[in-house]
Amino acid sequence: MSLTKEKKAGIFTQFGGNAANTGSIEGQIALITERMAQISAHLQQNKKDFSTHRGLMQLVGKRRRLLNYLQKHNLEGYRALIEKLGIRK
Repeated sequence: MSLTKEKKAGIFTQFGGNAANTGSIEGQIALITERMAQISAHLQQNKKDFSTHRGLMQLVGKRRRLLNYLQKHNLEGYRALIEKLGIRK
């Protein structure tokens, strides 16, 4: 199940400043984290769904690259974001 428009707007409002700021790094990372949580829940029940597992691994790599970018350009924002999202580094 994909994210609804309202859920995406709420994520970007919370992390990106407003709902229209979909290009913010923080908002993109939060959106990917939410999608990863949904896919992980799906994979708990469908253990043999290997194509979804591959998609999850791609999202993990994408989030890692975005986090590396944020860490290089805004260290305080990076630390605040991983604290807020509960991601460990």
